[in-house]
Amino acid sequence: MSSRVHISAICGTFMGGIAQLAKQKGFQVSGSDKNCYPPMSTQLEQAGIELVEGFSADNLQPPPDCVVVGNAMSRGNPEVEYMLERGLNYRSGPQWLAENILHDKWVIAVAGTHGKTTTASMVAWILEYAGLNPGFLIGGVPENFGVSARLTDSIFFVVEADEYDTAFFDKRSKFVHYRGRTVVLNNLEFDHADIFADLEAIETQFHHLVRTIPANGLIISPNQHLSLDRVLRKGCWTPRQSFGESGDWAYNLDKEDGSIFTVIHKGKNRWTSQLVSHWPA
Repeated sequence: MSSRVHISAICGTFMGGIAQLAKQKGFQVSGSDKNCYPPMSTQLEQAGIELVEGFSADNLQPPPDCVVVGNAMSRGNPEVEYMLERGLNYRSGPQWLAENILHDKWVIAVAGTHGKTTTASMVAWILEYAGLNPGFLIGGVPENFGVSARLTDSIFFVVEADEYDTAFFDKRSKFVHYRGRTVVLNNLEFDHADIFADLEAIETQFHHLVRTIPANGLIISPNQHLSLDRVLRKGCWTPRQSFGESGDWAYNLDKEDGSIFTVIHKGKNRWTSQLVSHWPA
């Protein structure tokens, strides 16, 4: 009999994606949340995942093999209190993802204050268009795929790498769990004032992410970005490719709406190659 996981706060785009991946991995999956609505409620229903409206200790009976706890959950929630009192096995969503899905994947993690969903969707579609059949977990529903998460037998897995904290019991940023090998750092600005005191606090978390990227990986980041430059000056052990007008990579718009563009790689003081890409397909 397959293991059962219960996902508390299942209707967020991230936790709903975890639920879909767990189902595809062969787990029995149930979940609970309040104010469930499309598109996630629809995706969960289509995936055949049992969804209970509201939080209750009854949702954890009989005890699941693991409770996956969303970061919307806090002390005082009846499921949290029951889980702790009974000593149930539990994980945060990011930890569960790392242990069960990402451990044997080449993870392409897309981080940054803005543009994570869009960029992660584009990366996943580029890999799909190239015939590489990537798995992914994205904080939205890409139109070209129609789902926010999928598991495949491909080595490549694209994940939207959020800097928000992990769970009530783990205040590290989510992205430190993801084992990123190719990591996109789109930008870095002050955000999430509810958990970060200032920009420096966010920069510290981004450097924790940089510390997890292996030496045979790759960091892709904008050229001459003050906050990210400060992060990388704290220590960087991974090759880096930059983008922007004076970076290693740039682009020319062939149509004003951005649907057709030319990607340009800059060699030593000269343009050396071009790749025409189309988005969307």
